[in-house]
Amino acid sequence: MSEALGGEELKIMRKAGKTATSILRRLKKNLRAGISTKDIEELFDSYLSRYPGMEAAFKGFNGYPASICVSVNDEIIHGIPSSRIIKQGDIVSVDVGIKYKGLYVDTAYTYTVGRVSKVAKKLIKVTMKALRAGIRRAKPGAKVGDIGAAIQNTVERHGFSVIRKFVGHGIGRKLHLVPEIPNFGRKGQGYQLKEGMVIAIEPMVAVGDYQVRISDDGWTAKTQDKSLSAHFEHTVAITRWGPKILTH
Repeated sequence: MSEALGGEELKIMRKAGKTATSILRRLKKNLRAGISTKDIEELFDSYLSRYPGMEAAFKGFNGYPASICVSVNDEIIHGIPSSRIIKQGDIVSVDVGIKYKGLYVDTAYTYTVGRVSKVAKKLIKVTMKALRAGIRRAKPGAKVGDIGAAIQNTVERHGFSVIRKFVGHGIGRKLHLVPEIPNFGRKGQGYQLKEGMVIAIEPMVAVGDYQVRISDDGWTAKTQDKSLSAHFEHTVAITRWGPKILTH
């Protein structure tokens, strides 16, 4: 269960969140056609090593074998870094988690590589818009259904689909906590958010259908119809003044 966190704990998470954001920006500058998804992980490890006390939260989590997730094109989430080469026109989702002083943050961004299709550009724009819509509803007294409905309505209004198999989550003293934060739902339904809670809001959106298949590696989730997918995520504190993004 996600518990209310104090001001000092939120400061620690904010520091980790700034680090995660800084690293994602550095990765963006280095992400280009011709490098492998493993190269992206190695860059992350190198950058993170410059921040004493900070650790890769995903490494070993439920047996996950890598430091970050790198998912390409029809891969939704949990792509294991490998020798796969990034190509011109790809879209690449990078999901990172950091543990610092016993607290966790989680964030993700989808990048374009060179010139991408119009539908890829629209997908990324809509997914970012959906994330912002969900964050605006993250206030004390709101229900998780308010967040999910805002995300779902934004996505479906533009003709895309929300992935339903995977959801956002509470976060703080553990990487994944109750409540789950679905990217779909109805306003006024579900768990009620309280001041001091921290949640990870992470819309995963597909151009086609929302059905999912898991690769033979047991981790990488792909769209069943092989359509493009994008993923954005922020760790958000619920405060009396409204949502506060810790990974910004």
